[in-house]
Amino acid sequence: MTKAPRRGTRQKLSDLIVEDVKRWIVAEGKQPGDRLPNEKELIELFGYSKSTVREALKALEVRGLISIRTGPGGGAYLQEMTHEHASEPLRNFLHFHPLNGHHIYQLRKVLEPELAASVVGHLTPRQLERMEENIRFCAQPVTSAEELRAHREAELAFHTILAESSPNPVLAFTCRFLNDLLTDLMVYKNALKGDELGKANVDYHTQLLSAFRAQNAQEVHRLMAEHMIDAESHMHEMEAVADVKHLMLPTVQHSIATLSGAI
Repeated sequence: MTKAPRRGTRQKLSDLIVEDVKRWIVAEGKQPGDRLPNEKELIELFGYSKSTVREALKALEVRGLISIRTGPGGGAYLQEMTHEHASEPLRNFLHFHPLNGHHIYQLRKVLEPELAASVVGHLTPRQLERMEENIRFCAQPVTSAEELRAHREAELAFHTILAESSPNPVLAFTCRFLNDLLTDLMVYKNALKGDELGKANVDYHTQLLSAFRAQNAQEVHRLMAEHMIDAESHMHEMEAVADVKHLMLPTVQHSIATLSGAI
């Protein structure tokens, strides 16, 4: 690991250490579970104070790149960042932007067919079995709002199984991130829909599973492209219903207030 340069910028010293550690991880081919130099070694290496080094270690921990262990054999150890840890800050960034289904499907229609084709021949027997279990669950009748939400989340989980097998980590993360955005959109906008969407998803997922088992990449790509177009149309309908409910709410509140005043 080389010493971080003292550049004449406003960048915090601890951030310089963080950048240098990240470069070192790549240059040295370090893996999750590998140990960083101890605190004393880092102080000598960078020539900064103990408080600055500790601040850098805390920043690395918060970002999910290391875990701090105490006791015998303790120290800072590299850890693989989870999808959830990486996805949440990006979703928080978009939380105050006017996000809708069109924005998500503009990408999803392009990327999901590519993701699906990329995993042909890479799916394990257990993953194919999980996909079949997922379809069986989603084919069950829905009797409550809670079950409806569980079905919508499970239908997106079908696509997450595909992302787990993709040889392209950028494609896999992006598609999973879009699934996360769709889940958030359904929760925050209460954009849920029943039988028609559920039946369409089960039908497409069943056909896709057959194409995956046959290892027919061309058919997988075609089916997923059709599936995304169909899913987008249902998403627009769900959002329209959710927007109408939202617009009706002030009117209902006004009616309630009027009635209350008349009583």
